[in-house]
Amino acid sequence: MSKTPLLDTIKTAADLRQLPESELSQLAEELRIETIDAVSVTGGHLGAGLGVVELTVALHWVFNTPEDRLIWDVGHQTYPHKILTGRRDKVRTLRQGGGLSGFTKRAESDSDPFGAGHSSTSISAGLGMAVARDLKQEDRNVVCVIGDGAMSAGMAYEAMNNAGARDERLIVILNDNDMSIAPPTGAFSSYLARITSSGTYLYVRDVAKQLAKRLPKSWERRAARVEEYTRHLWHGGMWFEELGFYYVGPIDGHDLNQLLPVLKNVRDTQQGPIIVHAVTQKGKGYAPAEESSDKYHGVAKFNVVTGAQMKPKANAPSYTRVFADSLISEARRDPNIVAITAAMPDGTGLDHFGKEFPDRTFDVGIAEQHAVTFAAGLATEGLKPFAAIYSTFLQRAYDQVVHDVAIQKLPVRFAIDRAGLVGADGPTHAGSFDLAYLGCLPNFVLMAAADEVELRHMVTTAAAIDDRPSAFRYARGEATGAELPEFGEVLPIGKGRIVREGSAVALLSLGTRLGEAITASNQLAALGLQTTVADARFAKPIDTSLIDQLVAHHEVLVTIEEGAVGGFGSHVLHHLATSGALDKGLKVRTMVLPDRFIDHDAPKRMYETAGLSAASIVETVLAALGRERLLDEASRA
Repeated sequence: MSKTPLLDTIKTAADLRQLPESELSQLAEELRIETIDAVSVTGGHLGAGLGVVELTVALHWVFNTPEDRLIWDVGHQTYPHKILTGRRDKVRTLRQGGGLSGFTKRAESDSDPFGAGHSSTSISAGLGMAVARDLKQEDRNVVCVIGDGAMSAGMAYEAMNNAGARDERLIVILNDNDMSIAPPTGAFSSYLARITSSGTYLYVRDVAKQLAKRLPKSWERRAARVEEYTRHLWHGGMWFEELGFYYVGPIDGHDLNQLLPVLKNVRDTQQGPIIVHAVTQKGKGYAPAEESSDKYHGVAKFNVVTGAQMKPKANAPSYTRVFADSLISEARRDPNIVAITAAMPDGTGLDHFGKEFPDRTFDVGIAEQHAVTFAAGLATEGLKPFAAIYSTFLQRAYDQVVHDVAIQKLPVRFAIDRAGLVGADGPTHAGSFDLAYLGCLPNFVLMAAADEVELRHMVTTAAAIDDRPSAFRYARGEATGAELPEFGEVLPIGKGRIVREGSAVALLSLGTRLGEAITASNQLAALGLQTTVADARFAKPIDTSLIDQLVAHHEVLVTIEEGAVGGFGSHVLHHLATSGALDKGLKVRTMVLPDRFIDHDAPKRMYETAGLSAASIVETVLAALGRERLLDEASRA
């Protein structure tokens, strides 16, 4: 084995392809060490990346990337890919402000032909690229890498159904690191994988299929059954073949001696589409990650030697945990409460609910559309379903929210986690749009928690709403540390609250920007402007009487929300316009997320960038009053 660090010689994938095959194992070992070291500094997704180290090396060595398109589903397993494609010098900026994205990103590198962040998109995108290639009469390979978890989503099956019918040349790598459809067993399995991926085998099998079609119908059916049974004996890929894919595998995704010849075979064949089933292990090569793949899927900074994660000590529970504990409390009192998650039991806190109520907890996989309609079905029978889904993922089920829930006025309760800007995961995971896309729907009750006490009340309130759908949104991360009541209260629907009395200026906040509004009111008070601060609580129905009261007694009204234009502030403006209040010279300002996607950074800096900090609130108020001079004087002081 060469003593020279091979990774130091790799600046691009083209450099990798200059290495002899005999040195790829050493490169993979170095790449694994580099990935572990980099993530120990930055935090991020670790287990998935370690599981595809050999596969990443093999793909870039066999295929002519980036001319050949390599599409990674979700993208959280792509840190080794980034290291090999010209980004090693920046890999310790992963998920940091101004640094590399934690997912694939087209603007970052031409080696990322498709951006990701949500799962199950790779085959659809790859098929689009393959069709475009053929229409343009170009010659390149298109390779999609998709995990077995992502295969639980209907979109992946829709894409495979379409690809199998069209017959474009497309290569799909099924990275099976959990479901283990049929794990490889020794040399015979390796031999079969090589044989079934060879051009001769694929050609002969295709000829046999075409010949069978020319036989009398009874003979054709008999021949098809024989071929089907033969394939069933040889491998477990019959289901994929029925969708029109040639199936190869399973193979050991950590054994380059298996990966390389199979990938060469599928590269060189003109058959398509083809699926290669590679079995891998999450966290491969790092003992702490191998032993606890769930805890090492996404990690904080950690000690490489011990594996201990350096998570800051929390001063308060997370909003997610407050939701979970509140729902458990309600479920103890109401046996009709059930909970649904779409493959995120840990992320949504429903793992805790599931421990106490396993028969009332349902993980439907990465299938948000199904989750929503499944919840609707539960609601029709008198149960009280809580669908706990991140804001960014609920977007994937919008049609079901409209048709299957809202139109039918079914009392599905949506617990919308990760509302607002979420930090290191960036724009693909930001909860920017739910206020707009739910607030426009008839029959909805839409709440936003300012703190953990309000969140507990909103869980109780949602449980009590039995005549229409409802949703409550809450932020990611640590709550404020407020003392929680034992039980929540049922809030009056559509009623906000006054937090601080003032005059001249009114700040009407929705969600966790309430703390910044209070800070801004203190700063305005120092400038001689006593400010009223109100917590709207409800984005729909809005508290029109509270709004009218604020309008009647203040010169300026500013609404503040952690959402895009079209949300809460737009509903307030609509009410003021239709009531005629705007005709009386009222100064109204709506503070929302800007009309652009905000890159990953620490949440505090993201909100500063978005113009939703206390300083921005003060600036907005003073600009409305024409008193910018006061701000300049205060800053100089």
